[in-house]
Amino acid sequence: MSNSVLIYNARLLDKKLSCKGALLIVNGKIAALFQGDFTSEESARKLSQALLKEGEAEKLEYFDAKALTLTPAFIDMHVHMRYPGLTQKEDLNTGLRAAASGGFGTVVAMANTKPVVSSLQAAEKIEEEARELGLSNLFQVVSITKDFDGQDTSHLNELDPSKTPVISEDGKDILSSEAMLEGMKIAAKKNLIVACHCEDPTFVAPAKALRAQWTEEAISKANELLALAEDSYTIRNIMLAKEAGCALHLCHVSTSKCMEEIRRAKKDMRLTCEVTPHHIGLSGEKAPEIFNIVNPPLRSEKDRKALIEAVREGLVDCISTDHAPHTEEDKKNGAPGFTGLELSYAVCNTVLVKENGISENRLSELMSANPAAILSLKKGLLQPGYDADLTLLDPDFEWKVDSSKFYSKGKFTPFNGKVLKGKVKSLFIGGKKVWDN
Repeated sequence: MSNSVLIYNARLLDKKLSCKGALLIVNGKIAALFQGDFTSEESARKLSQALLKEGEAEKLEYFDAKALTLTPAFIDMHVHMRYPGLTQKEDLNTGLRAAASGGFGTVVAMANTKPVVSSLQAAEKIEEEARELGLSNLFQVVSITKDFDGQDTSHLNELDPSKTPVISEDGKDILSSEAMLEGMKIAAKKNLIVACHCEDPTFVAPAKALRAQWTEEAISKANELLALAEDSYTIRNIMLAKEAGCALHLCHVSTSKCMEEIRRAKKDMRLTCEVTPHHIGLSGEKAPEIFNIVNPPLRSEKDRKALIEAVREGLVDCISTDHAPHTEEDKKNGAPGFTGLELSYAVCNTVLVKENGISENRLSELMSANPAAILSLKKGLLQPGYDADLTLLDPDFEWKVDSSKFYSKGKFTPFNGKVLKGKVKSLFIGGKKVWDN
């Protein structure tokens, strides 16, 4: 037996499991799970000797989890790595270091780069560069229309869902319903997931002009416009996806109205949705929060509570960060977006589990099991045969956010200075420890 490790003295947690135990990993896969109080290396060695053939136990590596929580590594279906072409904001190295620090074993990178990622070849090149770093896994999204031109979807015919499972125009939406429907029909044939940034593009320019006035009243009006933009195009994209028969994933859902539409639509179509840590953790009706520019904007307290209840209900499928790093100058000039990978678990653990009584099992489902299932990955559960991508964490560790210490180039977060509970300690990819905080 080679490449084998026994992680012991752990609290094992996934969407159903919460117990003390140990995990045997062989060749990058979970080989066996043991429930029990294996607190010492001696107890772990006795366990391995009882299970393994003569000589195999001697080759086994032992890792003491020190009574911390061992959970499937997180999966983020929505990040912006800014690569290629926007590396002043982020690059693969800094972005994947941020992902590893945040406990993410897999991230899905959006295509609004420079140039736009609009081919299988371009996506595969980025994925290969990411693999060479030996950190978190990365899937590269391909744009729905070629170079974001809003019309041409012919390039989608070359895609392979095992290599590029998601297509998206994230960063904006497609104005032409005809082009969107055509892209969705190709996605249905190719078994691709269509991830939608639901926003009527005709509202973007007037909203941006209002924001530029930089007053509370003007930004409030802009946010009202953008709420209507999200609500209306959520309804449109649901209707188009039903007609096309494709798998639809709604990105960064932020309004109670959208959640009502999702509740209705889920009854008769393949529909999943995500919410972000910042939309469940913050509202943005008044100063100073209203000046924290993100798209979609921070919403009302009513909307925030509606998102939390949708999480509790099971309507929300996953947590995604919409990690959107910017330079300091870009943020000063009103660029929308927050850095999020290094805070996601702590914010969600604090807001959902500690403050709203949602179970840790449900949080694991949102951050690991469900996104893995959406992407058809053998990840996200502590079960034999699953990939041994694992996150070791302390759910009760209290700490104060200092964004200057982020690995991401993007240092702006509205959570800076806030005290959160829950800290990622280590990340394992295929049973190999690749990161320590």
